[in-house]
Parts: sequence; C-alpha cells; structure tokens
Amino acid sequence: MKSILLTAALFGCSAVASFAQATPDSIKLEIRGLRSLPEAERGPRTGAIAREIASLPDGKPKLSLVVGLAGLSTEGDPGRDNLQAVTDTLSGALAASPVPESAPGKPAGPYKELALLVRYEGMHASGAATKDPQYVAAMKEFDHQDEQVVKNDFALKDAKGKTWTKNELRGKIVMLNFWATWCPPCRVELPNMDVLTQKYGSQGLVILAVTNEDEAKVDKLFHGVTPHFNVLYDPGNKVADEYFVDSLPRTYVFNREGKLAAVGMDGRTMQQFNTMLQKAGLKL
Repeated sequence: MKSILLTAALFGCSAVASFAQATPDSIKLEIRGLRSLPEAERGPRTGAIAREIASLPDGKPKLSLVVGLAGLSTEGDPGRDNLQAVTDTLSGALAASPVPESAPGKPAGPYKELALLVRYEGMHASGAATKDPQYVAAMKEFDHQDEQVVKNDFALKDAKGKTWTKNELRGKIVMLNFWATWCPPCRVELPNMDVLTQKYGSQGLVILAVTNEDEAKVDKLFHGVTPHFNVLYDPGNKVADEYFVDSLPRTYVFNREGKLAAVGMDGRTMQQFNTMLQKAGLKL
C-alpha cells in the first residue's frame, strides 16, 4: 500500500487509477463515451476496452458488453489491431457462452456481428464460435444478401422529381448509401461523399444517398444548400428493405459492370471510402 501511495505522490492520482480493476459498470461507461472521443483516441481506446472485457469472467454480461462494443467499433476506422482485439474478444465470449437462435433457423445477433467483422471488415476469427452452426448460417445469409443486392434494381426520385435506377447507371461506378439525418455516423460521412463527388464525378462516380425521411428534414440538415451528390427518397423504406438495410449507415459500391465491389456496414472514413472505390476500379 505504501508503494502505491508513494507512486501516486510522485506521478499524481492517475497512477492509483491504473491499479483499479475494470468492472462491467465501468466498462459500460467507457463504451458510452466512445463517440465523444477525438478520432485519433477512439481506435486505441476501443482496443483497450476490448482487452478489458476479455479479462472479465465468462458469461452473459461479458458477451453483452463486447457485442455493444462491436456495434460501435465499426463506426469509422479504429485500426486493424484494435478491431481484431474486438473480434477476438467476441469470438472467445461466444465460445464460452453460446446463445440460442433468435428464431428457428435465424442466427442470434452476436453470431451475425462476428460474421460481419470477418466478412466485411476483413478480420480473422477461429475457434468454437466459428464452428457453431449459427455462425455458418450468418455467413451464408450474408452471401445470399450480397447476391440479391446485385440483382435488385430500384426506382427512386430526387427532390426535383427525377427518377434514378441502378440498371440505368451501368458504365458508372455507383456508391449507394443509406442514411438518415438523426444518425451520427451518417452525418460524418456526408461531407466526404460531397468531396468525392466533386473530385471523381468526371471519372463516372455517382453517389446516391437514400433516406426514408422527407425533404424538409433533409433541407434543414443541409441549411438549404444542395449537396453535390444525389439525395433520393425512399418513403416506407421499401428499397432499404430490399437491400437488407437493418442499421445505418450502409454503403454498397458497384463497379461499371454492376457487380458488387465493396460493402460498408457502418460509418466509413474518407480513406475507407477511397479503398472501397478503388476496389470498384476508380483511379484515385
């Protein structure tokens, strides 16, 4: 105890805090505060929280914490090592505490979250969780969804009444982004999509930002300024449902042949958008 007090006296009270063991309640507070952190701090903090969760006893509380962290970890780019720490912790927690299907034949959310990290974020997972039939089913479900996304067309109007369809855009590189004014990571993406349209529109890049909200809400967000990308309106979420959008934002990038080149299952940074567009053949 004396050595701890001496360390605190020399280096300040924070030295004592470092000896504190993370608890489920303290970790919950850390997770809630992630969005308020500067971008440069958020990634390392995400990895640190994942390791704190990994040190907790196995059980449902541990699994619940890492599932919550995983849902936030894909907003932007936390860095591969930090995202891998989340993936490892989730995989381990699921192996130790399997959960039942959400419905007959439907994999539970944690298995879908793990499959998402592997399929769309390029993470590695191994062990018992990846051999679970629910994880296998989740990966097959994503396979099916991506196949349907390529096949599905749509007809949506912009504020001027012009109708846009995906099939008519063959020969273009198309970024189809689903968003809403109330969605924080969506709002972060919008300026980047505007810049991308201005920089690469001459190369055939077309960005379609689809929302189920009305024009008044969109105009209020943009303060009456028309963005360079195209805002399309999807009342009733008909197209969003056909494209399996169950969380926002969601981004699909199609190459000039109409094939699916990349998928963003959450908020993307400018660098992540660039990487997606390069996969579609855009020269940056």
